[in-house]
Amino acid sequence: MNQEVSSIPASDEPAVGSSSADAFLDQFEIRVLAVLAEKEALTPDNYPLSLNTLTNGCNQLSSRDPVMAIAESTVLDILQRLMQRKLVVEVNQAGARVAKYEHRMRVKWLLEQDKLAVLTTLMLRGIQTAGELRSRSGRLHEFASVGEVETALQFLVDKYPPLVARLAKAPGTKESRYAHLLAGEEILEQQAIADAISGSASVVKSGSQDRIAQLEEEVAGLRRQMDDLSAQFAEFKRQFD
Repeated sequence: MNQEVSSIPASDEPAVGSSSADAFLDQFEIRVLAVLAEKEALTPDNYPLSLNTLTNGCNQLSSRDPVMAIAESTVLDILQRLMQRKLVVEVNQAGARVAKYEHRMRVKWLLEQDKLAVLTTLMLRGIQTAGELRSRSGRLHEFASVGEVETALQFLVDKYPPLVARLAKAPGTKESRYAHLLAGEEILEQQAIADAISGSASVVKSGSQDRIAQLEEEVAGLRRQMDDLSAQFAEFKRQFD
């Protein structure tokens, strides 16, 4: 789904990890941070990022969920907020004509690259299983196995306050899914509601399928009875031929 944003009011929110509900990041702040972390790994020669490059990364159509359309002026507002919270710093390189920006998540939350890669992928693409994270974060960090991804996830789950949560398994699924908590625990409530609706739909669907199977069996039985009656009538008729 494409989300268009014209402006986002500035705020003086405290850093993520505070006990205040106001400490959480909004979806646009999360996108800006995630793009900075992604491009740091993918295009190190062009990192830190200029405002224009960062905006293009935020509005990228691939590897993004949801897809957004954020104005450059809005991205600048977001950067100012993130700098106030010490999650981004402005870098003025010698000879550079424009300011550039880099994230501080690695320093802020003491994350090694494997943990940062997992968190960044969750920030960019939403709820995922460990297997999905392994396949999608390969360019940020090469995981040898799903087990290595799960180890990184557990680290993020165990941090205080936690940066990631393990979600309850959805009805009919075998793998656990994970979500970042940078926007708070609202995502967990939304997912619980979605799972409940999905579960109810599955029960209804299962009940409907059972009823259909029962009707098909009854029809087949009636056909057998008709065939028997037809055979009996034919035998009875031959007695008078």
